[in-house]
Amino acid sequence: MISISKSVVWFEEVGREDLALVGGKGANLGELTRASIPVPPGFVVTADTYFHFIRQNALEPLIKKDLFGLDVHNSRELNERAARIRQRIIEAPMPAAIAEEIKAAYAQLGEGPVAVRSSATAEDLPEASFAGQQSTYLNVVGAENVLRAVQACWASLFEGRAIFYRQEAGYDDLKVGLAVPVQRMVQSEKSGVMFTVEPVTSDASKITIEAVYGLGEGIVSGEISPDLYIVEKESLAVTNITPAAQARMIARAESSDGSHEEANAWCDVPAELQERQKLTEAEIRELARIGRNVEQHYGAPQDIEWAYEKGSFYLVQSRPVTTMREQSEDDGEEETAPVLLSGQPASPGVGVGIVRVVHDPADIDIVQQGDILVAEMTTPDFVPAMKRAAAIITERGGRTCHAAIVSRELGIPCVVGVPGATKLEIDRQVTVDGSKGVIYDGRAEARLAWAEREKERYAKSASLKTATRLYVNLAEPELAERVAERNVDGVGLLRAEFIVAQIGTHPRQFMEEGRPEEYTRQLAAGIREFCRAFAPRPVVYRLTDFKTNEYANLKGGAKYEPSEENPMIGFRGASRYIKEPDVFHLEVEAIKQVRREFPNLYVMVPFVRTPAELRQVKELLAEQGVVRSDDFKLWMMVEVPSNVIVLDQFIDVGIDGISIGSNDLTQLVLGVDRDSEMLADTFDERNEAVMSAIQTAVLTARRRGVTVSICGQAPSVYPEVTEALVEWGVTSVSVSPDMIDQTREIIANAEAKLGRKVK
Repeated sequence: MISISKSVVWFEEVGREDLALVGGKGANLGELTRASIPVPPGFVVTADTYFHFIRQNALEPLIKKDLFGLDVHNSRELNERAARIRQRIIEAPMPAAIAEEIKAAYAQLGEGPVAVRSSATAEDLPEASFAGQQSTYLNVVGAENVLRAVQACWASLFEGRAIFYRQEAGYDDLKVGLAVPVQRMVQSEKSGVMFTVEPVTSDASKITIEAVYGLGEGIVSGEISPDLYIVEKESLAVTNITPAAQARMIARAESSDGSHEEANAWCDVPAELQERQKLTEAEIRELARIGRNVEQHYGAPQDIEWAYEKGSFYLVQSRPVTTMREQSEDDGEEETAPVLLSGQPASPGVGVGIVRVVHDPADIDIVQQGDILVAEMTTPDFVPAMKRAAAIITERGGRTCHAAIVSRELGIPCVVGVPGATKLEIDRQVTVDGSKGVIYDGRAEARLAWAEREKERYAKSASLKTATRLYVNLAEPELAERVAERNVDGVGLLRAEFIVAQIGTHPRQFMEEGRPEEYTRQLAAGIREFCRAFAPRPVVYRLTDFKTNEYANLKGGAKYEPSEENPMIGFRGASRYIKEPDVFHLEVEAIKQVRREFPNLYVMVPFVRTPAELRQVKELLAEQGVVRSDDFKLWMMVEVPSNVIVLDQFIDVGIDGISIGSNDLTQLVLGVDRDSEMLADTFDERNEAVMSAIQTAVLTARRRGVTVSICGQAPSVYPEVTEALVEWGVTSVSVSPDMIDQTREIIANAEAKLGRKVK
């Protein structure tokens, strides 16, 4: 159990559930370490430590003043205010206790060169790609230099581009914390990026690897065009090798003093290596195998940074791929427009516009709405202009460089690694085909027509009507309005845990401080965002289902939570509400507050082991006046085998519907820890026993006349599961936002096969 008084925690002490404590990068490094994936050892200076530093130096009111009234689209004003905030942070003294703890951890790590990286608590979340907005310092040597690098990372939270990105995404600048992982430095002979899915076409059967000599900063920044390798995920057969000559690389500077500012330098690649393929086929397969294992562990495609030193591969980061889209086959219509240039396809789609060459991010204002942004490479400073562009071309970089990743997130066509791109004639009209990696002279009418047909196909899928309702799983209030604009019937699973993590403090801490109503107010505010965005469509709120180790990581949580050998099947769900009715009272009060304004809020009870537990939870709700009615529905999660075996008895207690949590149900039916790397191959929702349990639940619910949904990961990953559910008569399916259109099309096709008509 992690003590909140500690300024640092070691990788092996944290995992994916510790986002609020160690940020996205820190949580993933800990998760990989605990899964026995090869990760260089290290520790994390926690986000709580950053907040303590800000409070200790009374910086919050000064930062608020600097941000008040800021127009982030005014680049000059943005950068001036951002520089002022960073200067305040850099000049503020590091509290002595924090400094000593960081120094002690650095000594325990063995001293020597380390990588000091930023890990924002809003970084690497689904649909919130904050990666690259804050600083990283490599080859930092010496305790004092490590302290300076940590403080510089904190300051980088207020880079102008980071402020712009947060405010555009709807994040509160002062609520986003910054943790700082400090990791033994791998002196990379080779490094690169690996996607466990083909990032342009979203082909899940492929693994894409990019490789360069030296440190990975060259590839991520786009300075170097990498080798590209394509691997078949199942067989690990290498199907494509595209080498790229490399004359220079980034490596540790031999004369460096170890400061966080000048530890690395460009140097020449030895002549005999410049034209050579970076990785052998055996090395490519070994790396792909590691990537496949990581994807299986997380249960979703991953974007991985890797390094190679002295015969071994190491992973230095893994984050979920947030930009998946389905592409149809080219219809073969011939394009007659002349081809000007070609490169690597990086973001699908086709755009046409006037060329604007930007050599310096200070000049991004020349890019107007609908122009073609051309640059040697892009950095986070280019993002405002990228959002205005019809398409993007870069002279350097691969399909995992900054330009490629951001373009896919924004849905803008992009071609990277285009030799001579910055020599394109300014004001020239060109068509950029991000699906093929080609730049045409003038309007490429055939490709533009194809792109329009693609848009119509997506629009048609989005407008399909189905008898089976399609809901969405959500957790982040910032995404509510955007997702509510999609063709969905409501929220089938609103997870409370992200809202609670944003609050950041254990509810009993609020109670101990005599301000329980503040916890209720903040929880209600988060829930209200979803209900407002989706009204009058239903929002099914799953009552808090934190496990003890997750609650312990909240501020004050370590004082109140027991230590359990296996929290996954421990003190969670309905049992908590029964044993801690005073805490449950605060959550129910939040529900009541929201329902006074938005009656579209329903409630779902998670992890109910026995009918008696369900009955007791209903009694607790009734004590506060929350009872089933025509405009208030009560659902129960079906995720424990007992829920399936005696489902009739649970329904007898009195519920309006069930929602199958396929993740926990699979785990408990098969006796498999879903987080176990060793058992990843066994954890499969399509297993005969799991599918039989799901079918039994669906058929029982239909026989008893209650609604039945599924909100686990299975229908978001396996179309065949969705088809089976429709065949059995499921009344609704709830999926992640990126799968909405695809799932609606699967449901429509399944209903058509069954002859089922929309009423």
